[in-house]
Amino acid sequence: MATPLLQGLRVVDLAAEPAVMTGRILADLGADVIRPELPTGGQARADAPRFAAWNAGKRSVTVLGPDDPDLLALVASADVVVDTPHFPGAIALDPSVAPDAVWVRVTPFGLDGPRAGWRASDLGVMAASGNLYCTGDPDRPPVRCAEPAGYAHTGPEAAFAALTAVASGRPQVVDVSMQEVVFVANMATPSRFPETGFRGARRGANIGRTREIWPTRDGFVSFGLRGGKARVASLEILTGLVDTPTLRAMDWSTYSPNTAGDDTLRAIEADIADFFARQTMQELYDIACETNLMLAPTSSPREVFASAQLESRGFFGPVGDDERFPRSFVVIRSADGEAAPAGPSAPAPEPGSTPVAEALVRLSTPEGAQSHQRNVTAAASGTPAWDGLKILEFGSGAAGPIATRYFAEHGATVLRVESTSRPDFLRVYALGPKNPHGLEGSPMYDGLNVGKRNVTFNLKHPKAVELVRRLAVEWADAVAENFAPRAMRGFGLDYDSLVVDRPDLVMVSACLNGQTGPHKDYPGFGGQGSALSGYNWLTGWADREPVGPHGTITDSLAPRFVATALAAGLLYRERTGHGVYLDVSQVEAALYTLSPWLLAYARNGVTGTRRGNDNPEAKLHGVFPCADEGEVGDRWVAIAAWTDAELATLTSIAGLDLAAWTATRTRADVAETLQAAGIEAVPVQDFGDVHDDPQVAHRGHFVAHTHPFLGDGLYERNGFRLSDAPSTYARPGPTLGQDQDWVLDEILGLSREEREALTDDGTFS
Repeated sequence: MATPLLQGLRVVDLAAEPAVMTGRILADLGADVIRPELPTGGQARADAPRFAAWNAGKRSVTVLGPDDPDLLALVASADVVVDTPHFPGAIALDPSVAPDAVWVRVTPFGLDGPRAGWRASDLGVMAASGNLYCTGDPDRPPVRCAEPAGYAHTGPEAAFAALTAVASGRPQVVDVSMQEVVFVANMATPSRFPETGFRGARRGANIGRTREIWPTRDGFVSFGLRGGKARVASLEILTGLVDTPTLRAMDWSTYSPNTAGDDTLRAIEADIADFFARQTMQELYDIACETNLMLAPTSSPREVFASAQLESRGFFGPVGDDERFPRSFVVIRSADGEAAPAGPSAPAPEPGSTPVAEALVRLSTPEGAQSHQRNVTAAASGTPAWDGLKILEFGSGAAGPIATRYFAEHGATVLRVESTSRPDFLRVYALGPKNPHGLEGSPMYDGLNVGKRNVTFNLKHPKAVELVRRLAVEWADAVAENFAPRAMRGFGLDYDSLVVDRPDLVMVSACLNGQTGPHKDYPGFGGQGSALSGYNWLTGWADREPVGPHGTITDSLAPRFVATALAAGLLYRERTGHGVYLDVSQVEAALYTLSPWLLAYARNGVTGTRRGNDNPEAKLHGVFPCADEGEVGDRWVAIAAWTDAELATLTSIAGLDLAAWTATRTRADVAETLQAAGIEAVPVQDFGDVHDDPQVAHRGHFVAHTHPFLGDGLYERNGFRLSDAPSTYARPGPTLGQDQDWVLDEILGLSREEREALTDDGTFS
C-alpha cells in the first residue's frame, strides 16, 4: 500500500481526556493530527503513560490561549476538529471559527437538552448509561471499571463520527453524547423495557442464572454455561475433561440455562468449579487453544504481554523509547498483499515540538478534505452521510452486526446473508417456552440489526456461493464479516478469492483474535474477549473476584473500531481507486483502549487492578446510596470531586458523612443540588430510568417501528448526530429472507424458472 488510509486528512485535536483517544485513532489510520497545547502542558501530561498512549503519532504546537491567532489559523485550516467543550482544562472555541470543517463535539449528555450542562466524567457517564447499575455484586454498590470504560467507548465512536461527517461531503457539527455512546453496551435491553419491565440486576460473576467467571489455582477464567448450538461443542469438550456423572448425563444439544432447574445448574457448577480450582489459568488456556474450548484467562498485564497470539500479530512494537508499545487495532493490507503502515508514526511529541508555521504548511497539502469526500451524486443538504453505500454482511452475534448498524443508521443499505438451516445464533439463543415466534422472536437480534435487509443462502451449496459472489463483486461497495477465520475461506468468499474479480474491494473481517496467529481459530464471544483483554481483571472490588463490566464489554467496543476501519477504507478507495483488506481482532481492539494500563506495566511494572469505585486522581469518587423512590429501591448516585475547592464545596453542602446525607434524599435531589454547585453528581440509572430519561427523549434516542412478529417496539440510535445529515432507521430488524424477492429479482435478475429450480435444489435453505 503506497499511502495510509487517511493520508492528507488534517485534524486539529483540542480534546481533553474523554476523547483524546479519537485523535490517536485517526493518526494511526494516517491522518495528520495536530494537538495545540498551552505553555503549561495542561493536565493531560500529568499522567505519563496515559499521555504517551493517546498522543502517539500526533504533533504538538504551543498556543497561548483560545484567542491566539496561531491557534485560530490552525483550526481554520483543518478538515476535522475534535473538542470536548466545557470539560475542565479544555481549550474552548466556537465552531464558527472553522466554518468549512467537520467539528466533532464530545460532551457527557449532548449539546442541548435538560442535562446538557451537567458535569460528568467517566463515572457519571457510566452511571447515566444503565451499565454501571448492572455491574457488580448485589450486596454492594454498583461498581466501575478501574480504567475509563465510558471513554473507551467514546474514542472510537467519535472517530467513526468524524469520518461519517467527512463522507457526507460537506461541513458538519457532530454532536456526540457519551451517555448515548455507552448505551450499546447494554445490548438493546433498555429499548425493550416497556415489554419486559426488566430494570437490570447486579449478578456478580454470573451471566443470567449461571456463573461466568471461575476461580483457578492462580487466578480466574471465563467460561459460559450458556446454551445454544454455538456452545454445544465447548460443553461437550468440558464434559470429557471433567468426566462426572452429572455432566455425562447432560444432553447439551437441548440444554438451556433459561429452562434448567436450579438444582441441575448448581450441580453442574459444583463439578466444573472443582475441576477449574485444581488447574492454573495457563493450563486451562492451553487446553482451550488445543481443543477449541471457549474458555479464557482473566488476564492481567502479565498474561497480556506473554500472549503468543499478540506477539505473532505484532500488536506490541517499538515506538520511541518503548520497546513494547500497544500499536494498532487493525491490520491492513492491499490487494497485492503489501502491508500498510499501522500504528503510530512517532511517540507522543514534546511540547511545542512542531513550529506553527511548519504545521500550517503541512496542513495545507493538496490532499485535504475534498480528496476524502465520497463521490456521492446527492451531497446536498439533508442527505444521509452514507446514502447510496451498499454493504454485504456475513456473520452472527453482536460485534459484527453492531458495526454495520452504524452505517444503516446513516443511510447505507446493509444486506445480511443468513441461512435458514444455520441462522444467527442470537436467533437460536432466544428459543424457549417464552418465545412463541421461533427464530423471529429474538429481541436482541432485532435490536442489533435494525434497519438492515436480509436474504437467505445455503453457503455450503456451490450455486448459492456463486450467487453470493455476484453480490459481493457486482453489487456491494464493501463486504463485512465476523465469522471464524476458516469460514469465509471454506465458502470461497474470503478476500483473496473475491479480490480476483474485484480489485478495488473494501472488506473488513472481525473475529475474536484476528485472521492470523497461532490462536486465530480459537472460538469465543464477548465473554472470552473481556477476559483476554483485561476488562474482567479491572472490574470489581479488590477483596473479591473480578466481575467484568455488564454486557461483555468487547462486544460493544470492537464494533466501533470495525466501523471506523471500514469507513477509512471506503474513503481511501474514493481517494485512490484502490481496495483494501481490514483485519480487526476483537481482543486487540479492547486492549488498544487499555493502552495506558499496559504501558504502565511495561514501563514501571505496575499491575493495575480492580479497586471498586476509587480513583486516585480524584479527591472523592464513588457511588452512594439514595432514598427509595416509590416502589423502586436500589437507588444510587455517582459523585466525584476533583479538586480541593470542589471537595470543600461538597462538604459545605453535605457535611462530613456524605453517605448519610445522600441516603435521605432522592437521586434527583442530590444530583440537581450538587450540579448547581458545580459538583459532578449523576443518578445511577437502571434500564427503566434510561427508557424514561428526559435527556434521552430530547435527543430522540429511541425510534419506533413495528416488527411483523414482535410487534411495536423501540430501537436505539447510536451516540452522535450530524447537523446537516439526517440519521434514523427505515425499518425494524429483518426477518429471515425478508428481502429474498428484492435480491433475487431486482439485483440478481433471476427468472421465475431459475428461482424455482434453485429453491428445489436447496440453494436458499
